[in-house]
Amino acid sequence: MSTGGCNGSTQVEQQGPGPDEVVVETSATPSRAVIWLHGLGADGHDFEPIVPALRAPDTRFVFPHAPVRPITINGGMGMRAWFDIDSLDRDMSLDEVGLAESVARVHALVQRERDRGIAADHILIAGFSQGGAIALVAGLTVDPAPAGIIALSTFITQRYQPTLASTIKDPSVPVFMAHGTQDPVVQFAFGQHAAQFLVDHGITVDWHQYPMGHAVCPPEIEHIGAWMRQRLDV
Repeated sequence: MSTGGCNGSTQVEQQGPGPDEVVVETSATPSRAVIWLHGLGADGHDFEPIVPALRAPDTRFVFPHAPVRPITINGGMGMRAWFDIDSLDRDMSLDEVGLAESVARVHALVQRERDRGIAADHILIAGFSQGGAIALVAGLTVDPAPAGIIALSTFITQRYQPTLASTIKDPSVPVFMAHGTQDPVVQFAFGQHAAQFLVDHGITVDWHQYPMGHAVCPPEIEHIGAWMRQRLDV
């Protein structure tokens, strides 16, 4: 993930991360939460630096690490990933086991925040690239619904669309989507197709596009922060 230098000045308190996650809190007793999933080959530290720029007070950011697993498209090399991937085609085959495990983990993280006293409508699920795909599936299938979903530079595989369509819990969940028009990894058209799929199923999508590659840029972070603060009512 490339952010092009977008750190802000908000003070954050970093809690001692466990072995499976990075946690950043913007107050001593947060009443909102954001669960943010990294992309293929990265880890939970990847988006940690942008927290100040999001200017989200009273919020706990949870950045889980994906497990290390062999990735077919990379010759079976082991790396952190939410599911195996064999191609960058929209019709890629689906690692149903890995996807189900990752979705279940996000659902468990949402429940943990609720057990800590944070209401479902004060929880956002976010993700970049492969993490964005999991964020979409997890956010649309968790019950009760979250405050919203942030899906960046991502996709919904064509083969999984019928399954997702049949398991959406609440189509009123708002979705923020953003994509680089010059993305060489997840094609811009893949993001557009995913957004159209959501719209076709009654989901409101706030779509943004930027002249960039497979990355996150400062204007995008400003837009994410504004949308996040609105959804979390801060």
